[in-house]
Amino acid sequence: MRPAIATAAAVTTLIGLGAAAIAAGRYASDAALKAQPGQPLPGEPRPTVHATADGQVTLTRSLATQRPGTYALHGKDVHAVVGPVLNGVSHPVDTVVRRLERVSRGSLEPGSRVRLTPQVHSGDPSSALGLAHRDVDIPGELGTLPAWFVPGPRETWVITVHGLGATREHPLNLLPFLHAQRFPVLDIAYRGDQGAPRPPDGLGHLGDSEWRDLDAAIRFAVRHGAEHIVLHGWSTGASMALHAAANSALRDRISGLVLDSPVLDWEATLRNLAAHRTPAALLPLAVRAAQGRTGLHGDRLLNASDPKSLRVPTLIFHGPDDMLAPWQRSRELAARRPELISLHTVQHAPHAAMWNADPAGYEEVLRRFLTPLM
Repeated sequence: MRPAIATAAAVTTLIGLGAAAIAAGRYASDAALKAQPGQPLPGEPRPTVHATADGQVTLTRSLATQRPGTYALHGKDVHAVVGPVLNGVSHPVDTVVRRLERVSRGSLEPGSRVRLTPQVHSGDPSSALGLAHRDVDIPGELGTLPAWFVPGPRETWVITVHGLGATREHPLNLLPFLHAQRFPVLDIAYRGDQGAPRPPDGLGHLGDSEWRDLDAAIRFAVRHGAEHIVLHGWSTGASMALHAAANSALRDRISGLVLDSPVLDWEATLRNLAAHRTPAALLPLAVRAAQGRTGLHGDRLLNASDPKSLRVPTLIFHGPDDMLAPWQRSRELAARRPELISLHTVQHAPHAAMWNADPAGYEEVLRRFLTPLM
C-alpha cells in the first residue's frame, strides 16, 4: 500500500473510532442525564410476583427483596406497600415472603413484574395521606413549577426535594411526621418533572442547574411567611440543597439541611449509573460526554459541599449499601465538621431509601435534629 493511501486509511480508521467512542460516551451518559422521574434507574431489580395470600406476597428472592423495612411494589396499573420479610412461612427456596401492608391501586397478579421502590405513597397529600393541602405554582426561571403545600403553624418551613428516579411523591413518606411536628411543608417539582418546564437541553444536570428551581421555592416560601427554612433533599435533591445553601441570595433564611443519600461526587454517581448498560472501558467516556453535554463541573459541587463553607446544622442519612452515591464522601464530610454535621448511618438500605430501612429510627433522629430549629 502506498504511504499516502496507508496514511489516509489510518486517519479514516481513527476518525471512525473517535466517532464511535463519542457515540458510546453519549449513550453511556444517557443513563443518568436522561433518567425519567418515577421510572426505574438502570440496574434496579424487577422481581416477579409468585403468589399472594392474606397479608402476604411472595416475590423472587434477591438481595433487594430481602432488605428490611417498608417499600412499595410498583408495576403496570398496580401500587402496593410491603413490610418486613416474614419468617416461618413455607415457600420455595428461590422466593421470599413479605408482609403485604396494602394494595393502593390495581391488583398483584402472579407472574407480574414489579419495581421495588422507596416511594411508598401514590397520589397527593390529600388522596394518599388524608392531609389537607394546596396545589401551588412557584415562578421559576424556566416557567411555573408545581408544588404541594401542607400548612402548619410554625414560622420554620420545610422544603422537600426528591432525587434521581423519583417524583414529589417520594417525600410523602415523611409528610405525616413533619405534619405532626407542625411544620409547614412545601413539596416541590422541578425542571424535568411532570408538569414542570423541560430543561433547555432535555437533560438532567444532577442538581447543578436544578438547584435554581429550589432557590425559586425558597423565595416563594419567604414571600408567603417563612421566617426560617429547613431544606430536606434526597439524592440529587440533597445536592440541590447544598448548592442553595451556598449560593442562594436568601441563604441566610436557611436554618438547617437534611441530606438523604447525597450525591457528593457526580462523576462517581454517573459511572455507577452507566455501569449497568456500559462496558467498563467506556465509563470514562460517559463522564467526559456528560460534562461536554451539560457543562457539569466537579468544582461547583465541591465548593457547595466544602465543610468550611457550611454555616448551618446539617444532618446526613447515608449508608454503605448505597451503590449510586458513595457513602465514603458523606463520612468524610461529617468528619471534617463534627460540631455542625451529623451522620446517621443506615445499614441495608439502597440509594435514597434510608427512611424505608427503619422508619421509626429515621424519624426519631430527625425529630432530635429539628427540635432546636423549630
